[in-house]
Amino acid sequence: MNIDAIILGVGIILTPTSIMLILLSVLLGVLVGALPGLSSTMAVALLLPFTLGLDPVVAIAMMAALYCAGTFGGSITAILINAPGAPPAVATALDGYPLAQRGEAGRALGVAAISSVAGGILSLFIFILAAPLLASVALSFRPQEYFALTLFGLSMLAAISGKSSLRNVIAGFFGVLVSTIGIHMVTGIERFTFGTSVLYEGIDFVPVLIGIFAIAELLKQSQASDKAMERIRSVAVKLPGRADMRRIWAHILRSTGIGTIVGILPAEGTTVAAIMGYNEAKRWSKHPEEFGKGSIEGIAGPEAANNAGTSGAMVPTLALGIPGSGTTAVILAALVMHGFRPGPFLMRETPEILYAIFTAMFIANIGFLIIGLAGAKLFSMITLIPRTFLWPSVFCFSVVGAFAYQQQMFDVWVMLISGLIGFFALRHGFGPAPFVMGLVLGNLLENNFSQAMIIFDSDWTLFFASPVSNLFFALAALSLASPFIKPAFKRIFTKRRSTTP
Repeated sequence: MNIDAIILGVGIILTPTSIMLILLSVLLGVLVGALPGLSSTMAVALLLPFTLGLDPVVAIAMMAALYCAGTFGGSITAILINAPGAPPAVATALDGYPLAQRGEAGRALGVAAISSVAGGILSLFIFILAAPLLASVALSFRPQEYFALTLFGLSMLAAISGKSSLRNVIAGFFGVLVSTIGIHMVTGIERFTFGTSVLYEGIDFVPVLIGIFAIAELLKQSQASDKAMERIRSVAVKLPGRADMRRIWAHILRSTGIGTIVGILPAEGTTVAAIMGYNEAKRWSKHPEEFGKGSIEGIAGPEAANNAGTSGAMVPTLALGIPGSGTTAVILAALVMHGFRPGPFLMRETPEILYAIFTAMFIANIGFLIIGLAGAKLFSMITLIPRTFLWPSVFCFSVVGAFAYQQQMFDVWVMLISGLIGFFALRHGFGPAPFVMGLVLGNLLENNFSQAMIIFDSDWTLFFASPVSNLFFALAALSLASPFIKPAFKRIFTKRRSTTP
């Protein structure tokens, strides 16, 4: 363990300015998480261009802190008004809202906060151990192994989001296609530039990310009418006592492990972790009949799992350059934009960023415990802001953010076009996360392929000479086939069980 890197990374964060910016990100994350329709992914995409003038490490740390806080923020409105602000909070609402209806909203919020903080902090220690170990293994990789690894990451598109695996793969394919725009770095050939000089260097991440996350969601929300929400008015937050802790501590530990493992798997994300945490809490509970009626175990399970998943998702993002979720795909783009080299070289060349992010996420967990609980009642009132005020503000921030990146109107047009495409894609079941993964990983895939082909003197069969490459090719094939294999196994299992006497 590099002591100098630890001191440098922690020192970057433990300054008054850095702590203030991280706490500001926490506040923004809780606000965004509490507002149905907004997401931490959108917030990170909007924050990206405004971090250009900051220290790059602090900028990445702010995004990581916002990611943590946004995951917790959704639980506040899920418990108080049965309106999950973020997808992972759907599982929390199953028992959180019934508990609030019984007059125990404060108890539900307290359990959610403690479970989230415990899950987040415990998983951070796994993150700090797992990321360098993965990076040290990956340092022996050559371009062909990186190509196979990146291909495996792209194969996870089928499971990243949405109901249709085929639509996810198509969206990822278009993301890879967009990443090829510009002059090829090896051959110097222009691709899809149409004689436009601004496209020679390709299309930048920032305006595309803002467009497909913010503008597309704005257009989608514009079709929905305002809904009157019943708000729990009496909120006195009560942290769990000894009796509650005895009931939930085992679920917190179990869900932390589940969330961390699921987060590390590329493309799974915190929503899957939360659902698994809830299901396992119910499976191991001594009182499963209470679930759905206001069980604190049904809150602790998903909350510990979804916040642990944020730390887990950072592991492949930093150590391998493979995003573990939609939000970490944006963070990966931010790493590239700020001049870092994602993957094992990040650990070798700038190890201080790992410890800086660890420190920032630790502060974020403590910060949202204080901010979230102290302002729970206020956050429940924020959900009543009319969309006629909320979404025009989002549009203004989107335009400013897209223009601020390179001070050119072309990026604003890219953002608007991306938003329109994203809106129509959402209407037809194509999620933005697979597109982002394709966009981010497309360059890595192409560059490693080109380097390997130069080394191999254009003999593509040598890709299969590496056992590591073959392993990743096999995993990629299994990943792509899993949507078809799983239903077949399920039918066989159901048939056997029905015929068994």
